[in-house]
Amino acid sequence: MIKSAEYNLYTPEGDRAITIKPINQTIPGGNMYSTGVFQLSEGVVGLGDIVFDDNMNEWEYSGMGDLTHPQAEEIALFIKNYREPNPEDRKLDENRIE
Repeated sequence: MIKSAEYNLYTPEGDRAITIKPINQTIPGGNMYSTGVFQLSEGVVGLGDIVFDDNMNEWEYSGMGDLTHPQAEEIALFIKNYREPNPEDRKLDENRIE
């Protein structure tokens, strides 16, 4: 994940719009390096981080009760399986008229 993504978390209390911001570093040569850290927020409220291991298999949630473990797991699975849109798909989305 290179750019922030939105995730709709459906809960019995109502839908929650979660922003997932990857923390990437630029390494010598200008390439981006994924740190495995993803900041979660809901509006302006920070919800903590999801931190993956080097292989993106194991994760932990650093929040303080803002999300339940199953909710954090749902978001972690979304991050793990996330694929950036193809450039041609992004172009279609940005110019879509309804």
